[in-house]
Order: sequence, then structure tokens, then C-alpha cells
Amino acid sequence: LAGDLAGEAPEAARWVGAAAFAAAGAYQLSPLKERCLRHCRSPMTVLLHLTAMRGRFRDLRAGAYHGGWCVGCCWGLMVVLVATGTMHLAWMVALAAVIFLEKTWRFGRALSVAFGVALLVLAVLVPWHPGLVPGLHADAMGSMTMGG
Repeated sequence: LAGDLAGEAPEAARWVGAAAFAAAGAYQLSPLKERCLRHCRSPMTVLLHLTAMRGRFRDLRAGAYHGGWCVGCCWGLMVVLVATGTMHLAWMVALAAVIFLEKTWRFGRALSVAFGVALLVLAVLVPWHPGLVPGLHADAMGSMTMGG
């Protein structure tokens, strides 16, 4: 999808990339992101909540409950992953590290805020430097499909 957009409408792809970075950056700074991270950082609270569930579909409800908080933590960063190219190794490693550190490091909230600010800065830069978003850059997509 991102490759198709880059090939067919490279000018629009720049703005889509900028919008993806801006949305993810704004979400990183939001109170909802912090609320979701609080649930992920405290596994005992989640476990206590899940063990209290009863009934036929307990496991399904428990999975949906925990999965909802995980999606709430990471959806913005996953949008960035799609915009930068789902097979771009450097971005995949960087985003995985950010997600891991946000949830486990004691300075995770500060990292989340810093990364949100960095994403907003990238959102401003992407329209003029489309190479920052490899998944939405026509030259990068062409070289990947040509085997290079």
C-alpha cells in the first residue's frame, strides 16, 4: 500500500508520511498514551483484574482486555512503522526498542515524550526530505523491488 502510493503519487506520499509522523507524535504526548502505558507497566494489576474474570468466555475477554491496552500503547508507533516501510530494518529495531523501553524502563515516560517530540519534528521535515520515510519514498521502493 505505501509502495503503491509512493509510486503513483510521490507528492501525496510525502504528506501522508508527515501526517503519520504528526499523528503518532501527538499521540505519544497524550494523556491516553500515558494511561495505556500505566496498565502495561503494572502487570500485577492486570493479572489481578484478569483472575477476577469468570464465565464461559473468560479467556477471550481477558485477551481482549489486555490486547486493548497494548493497542492503545502502540498504535501510533505501528502507524509510523507502516509509513517508514514495514521491512525497513533500522526503523523496525528503533521502534521495537522504544516500545520495550517505554514499558519497562523507569524513565519510560520521559522517553515516550522525547520520542513524541522527535516524531513531530520529523513530521515537519518529511515533506521537504522524503528520504526520511523510506516506505513512502519512490526511489527507495524502486530499489527494493529491483533487488537492491
